[in-house]
Amino acid sequence: MRRVLACAAVITLAVAAPAAAGLPRAGTLVPGRSLGGVRLGEPEPQLRAALGAFFGVCRDCARTTWYFTYRPFDSRGLGVELTKGRVSAVYTVWQPSGWSGPHGLVLGQPASLVDARLGNLLPVACAGYSALVEDTPAARTAYYVVNGRLWGFGLLRAKASPCR
Repeated sequence: MRRVLACAAVITLAVAAPAAAGLPRAGTLVPGRSLGGVRLGEPEPQLRAALGAFFGVCRDCARTTWYFTYRPFDSRGLGVELTKGRVSAVYTVWQPSGWSGPHGLVLGQPASLVDARLGNLLPVACAGYSALVEDTPAARTAYYVVNGRLWGFGLLRAKASPCR
């Protein structure tokens, strides 16, 4: 009987482990550290273990870029850029609902709340949108703004352009 229970436990864990991998329904930005649980410098196998093996690959991007979405062909989710097999940038794509940042920031809120809650951020103009960035020696955190609203979050290598 013990052997049957032990085998059942191993099978349950083997089935549950892949199910745990995937894009979080409500991802969180931790400035300078992580976005949706993904960290800069994270190796590709660790990324796959966290988000799963089902992702789209950008064909026209300058860097290897994977798109993790909630369903095939869904436009909302997370973009992850890889350099030499490690995460070099991670950012939300098309304002996924339920994602939040520090000090109660939630995607879709007025952009004025970003400066009000985080202080003086560096504005960067991109084509069709802007980014408010916060720098640390190791990373650049971006708060993407479209039409006066917080549209997305990004985490990039230090001094990298937030324009994607």
